[in-house]
Amino acid sequence: MSAMPILSISILTCPQCGHRAIESMPTDACQYFYDCRGCGAVLKPKAGDCCVFCSYGDVACPPVQETGRGCCG
Repeated sequence: MSAMPILSISILTCPQCGHRAIESMPTDACQYFYDCRGCGAVLKPKAGDCCVFCSYGDVACPPVQETGRGCCG
């Protein structure tokens, strides 16, 4: 059985204004903050998530895709 390819693009959706943006994800680190291009809100991970992509993206960050669990800590 072959492993699934690691995706490096995710669509982030702002929980405040609903703005959606296609973003590249870092492959070896967490991204804790993201400035929404729609309303300017600074997004932070939800409790229990390692990064903004795991909280607001349509694809989990690459470290989580690889391990199936949080990448930081």
